[in-house]
Parts: sequence; structure tokens; C-alpha cells
Amino acid sequence: QVQLVESGGGLVQAGGSLRLSCSASGRTFSSYAMGWFRQVPGKEREFVAAIGWSGGPRWYADSVKGRATISRDNAENTVYLQMNSLKPEDTAVYYCAARRTIAGITQKERYDYWGQGTQVTVSS
Repeated sequence: QVQLVESGGGLVQAGGSLRLSCSASGRTFSSYAMGWFRQVPGKEREFVAAIGWSGGPRWYADSVKGRATISRDNAENTVYLQMNSLKPEDTAVYYCAARRTIAGITQKERYDYWGQGTQVTVSS
């Protein structure tokens, strides 16, 4: 069992930056691939970024490629999502998620554990 807690969301102006964090419980964090997803009301939860067990490989959605960096610190049981050059369309609740395998890494249905989410609001 893995429990995930996101933090770091907030209100930021367009062009600004945020670093989201996701802290995981348990001693097996390094055996999970981690992902970030986001969701706005009325829309499907969409993939943002993912990272393998030891910090690589990494995957990004086209919508954030070049503006987002996912990283992890296995000693701290934490995964990060650095978002730069934020746009109003990045406004969403951001969720982190964990899974054992990386097949279909962008598919939300394949993740086993989810956090409660953190709100990111980008003002224009």
C-alpha cells in the first residue's frame, strides 16, 4: 500500500513557475514508477508526466513538453513536477499516482495509487 500526498499548488500569474511535490509513504517507493496527471471539471483526467523507478526514463505530454520537468528523490520518497512558463490552460487539479510497471505509462487506468490532488490556478 502506498499513500500519496501532493503539495505546492496555488495561484500563479501566467508566465510564472510552480514546483509540485508528492510525498509517498512506505519503504518501497523506489519500486514504483510515478506519474502526474491533471483534471479540470467536466473533462477527463489527463497525463502530464511520468518517471521510472530510478529517475529515468521520463515521459511528458506534448502540452507541457519543454515547460515541465519531473524528478524524484527516492531517499526522500518524493516526486516533483517543476512547471515553468505557466499558461491559464494549465489550471487544473494536479494528481500524482504510482504504479509498479511502465507499460502504458500515460494511461491513468493503469495506476494503482492516487493522491488527493493539489489545485493549480494560473491567472492571465
